[in-house]
Order: sequence, then C-alpha cells, then structure tokens
Amino acid sequence: MQPQILKERRLRTMLIIPVKEGENIDRALKRFKRKFDRTGGMRQLRARKHFTKPSVARRAQIQKAQYIQRLRDQEEI
Repeated sequence: MQPQILKERRLRTMLIIPVKEGENIDRALKRFKRKFDRTGGMRQLRARKHFTKPSVARRAQIQKAQYIQRLRDQEEI
C-alpha cells in the first residue's frame, strides 16, 4: 500500500520553474515543457483516462518484457 501513496503524492506535486530576471519567457516555457515531459504527466493522464483491468495490464507488461528480451537476444547473436 505504501507505493500507491507515493504515486498519489507524486501526482499532486506542482512543477515550479523559477524565472530569472531578464530571462526570455520562451526559454522558461521550454524548460517547463522539458520538465513536464520528464515527469510523465501526459502519459499518466492518458493512462488514467480509461480503466485497464489488472490482468490486461499484467499481460501488456509481460509482452513488453518478452519483446525487450527478444531484442537483447538478437543483439547477442
């Protein structure tokens, strides 16, 4: 239960981008967008848009792991 609480806290945090005096607003906006992408805000919003059954999520996770393993096996050959 503890990891779920941490996830929810992460969701509620606000991005703070300090704008220096005389700094171009476009540059500050670019920093904001980059930071927003790194936090995964849009990915999380899209994932929460529709309910995904736990069995479907597990199956997708397993398929992704199999795909990555196949890529690593091909790399070795």
